[in-house]
Order: sequence, then C-alpha cells, then structure tokens
Amino acid sequence: MALTVSIVSAAAEVWTGEATQVIARTTEGEIGILRGHEPVLAVLAEGQVRVTDASGTVHAVDAEDGFLSVDHDRVEIVARNAKLA
Repeated sequence: MALTVSIVSAAAEVWTGEATQVIARTTEGEIGILRGHEPVLAVLAEGQVRVTDASGTVHAVDAEDGFLSVDHDRVEIVARNAKLA
C-alpha cells in the first residue's frame, strides 16, 4: 500500500497520485512522510515539496503559503501558489 498524495494550489491541481515518500518544508522544519505516518497538520513554508512515486521518480513542486495534512496514508497539500519545478 502507498501514500495517496494530492497537491493543489489556489488555481489548479498540481500533482495527484500514489507515492512512497513525501518531503516538504514546514514552518517547523523539513518533514518526511512515509506509509503509516502519524496524523499531522502543519503550516507549509516556502520551498520545494518532493514526491517519490512507486517507480522511484521524484516529482518536485515549488510551493508556498499553505497547509500539509497527513491522515491514514493520505497526504494533502494546499498552497496559495504551487507549480511543478
């Protein structure tokens, strides 16, 4: 089983899919998310979100100002601005 990831900006859906890992910068520092991660809600800081899919490909998204939530292997990132790097 993998993580279900959704990254959206105020304007559009940026990336959605299954992943093995998500790394994002929050106001508290960088966070890494793997399957089975405890539920968390964090404030997203300006920086790059890196999503590793099942094939090992890393998808980089430049994001700023928003929130990251993790619950039951579902990762949702909502940012004011986000685009594929």
